[in-house]
Amino acid sequence: MALEILMPALSPTMEEGTLSKWLVSEGDVVQSGDLLAEIETDKATMEFEAVDEGIISKLLVAEGTANVKVNSAIAILLEDSDAEDATVPAKAPTLMTTATIAPTLQVSATTAPVAANGTRIFSSPLARRIAANKGLNLATITGTGPKGRIVKADLSTAASTADIAAPSPKVTMLTSTNAATVEAMYQGRAFKTVPLDGMRKVIAARLTEAKQTIPHFYLRRDIHLDKLLKARTEINKELEQRGVKTSVNDFIIKACALALQKVPRANAVWAGDRVLQMEASDISVAVAIEGGLFTPVLQDAEVKSLSHLAVEMKDLAARARNRKLAPHEYQGGSFSISNLGMMGIDNFDAVINSPQGAILAVGAGKKRPVVLEDGSLSAVTVMSVTMSVDHRVIDGALGAELLNEIVSYLENPLAMLV
Repeated sequence: MALEILMPALSPTMEEGTLSKWLVSEGDVVQSGDLLAEIETDKATMEFEAVDEGIISKLLVAEGTANVKVNSAIAILLEDSDAEDATVPAKAPTLMTTATIAPTLQVSATTAPVAANGTRIFSSPLARRIAANKGLNLATITGTGPKGRIVKADLSTAASTADIAAPSPKVTMLTSTNAATVEAMYQGRAFKTVPLDGMRKVIAARLTEAKQTIPHFYLRRDIHLDKLLKARTEINKELEQRGVKTSVNDFIIKACALALQKVPRANAVWAGDRVLQMEASDISVAVAIEGGLFTPVLQDAEVKSLSHLAVEMKDLAARARNRKLAPHEYQGGSFSISNLGMMGIDNFDAVINSPQGAILAVGAGKKRPVVLEDGSLSAVTVMSVTMSVDHRVIDGALGAELLNEIVSYLENPLAMLV
């Protein structure tokens, strides 16, 4: 039987991608778990692998092809048992995907389900995904597809035993008509049209959605950094032989992680009809890359040392800039940090990274004249921060409590070390 291999969706928001490289050729025999191709998305270059065994009969999409729509056919697979007498259809009557996605740095084989008596259960990959999402046992379902294969239609009336996550609201992008109207406004003026790549489209959609649906409010504080800068200098001297160097941002990550533990109700995310209060402090950190940004996540940051955070953050940032992060390394998190201080920005308001409850925007540390508690005037390094908060998740007083704890840790850095 001939099966279509479909362009996979590597993320909930992916609508199209670039088929960067085929890892198989026509006529190759593939087993479950064999890598088939590399797909470039808006976030990273990923590999995907075969689920069914068979022979690659036809590659329908050439290497380097951009804007390949999700669920469009990219190759034809002939199952081994039917390779001799099967013919490749001009257009297959049913679409049965034969691949699952595996991150470049984390490849795992997906095997076909097996009944309790050891007999293989024949089912399409789409049916397997639906069954997994609904918590259904394929062994209890009778297939109506070719040779008894379980297909999507067989699951449509099956009782669900697990909730299926609702898709994110779709955000309408600027239509071609509107684009033409805008271009007409600048008729006679020189300009360059820059098409949106996948990452730019996703950023535009997600941030538009965030500003339209999340009730932001903002809390601002100035932080005296001199104690932290002194502590950082001493710590870096101790770490020099290990080749590790902490940054101010590493201290900020640690301070936010510990503050979320002290104010656990603020360590939360919005889940539509409920709020999820997280146990660990998983901190997302914005990393600028060419054409966009990534927010890699440092999991369990509250229990990691400053040196550990420094090493991990350096690794994540480097791989983010090369678009080599696996999805689990940039998805999730309950709190974000965006730091533009190194660019000389005094303060700014960041857009909340949905579904997280808050994001901290960090400005530059600059010497300012400050009146101390004893009334004397002194030059103090001051850093301004602004916390954008989702009012559905965190109320004003709770947000203020969280920000005050962050400030306390940063102004008394030794508290982060004990």
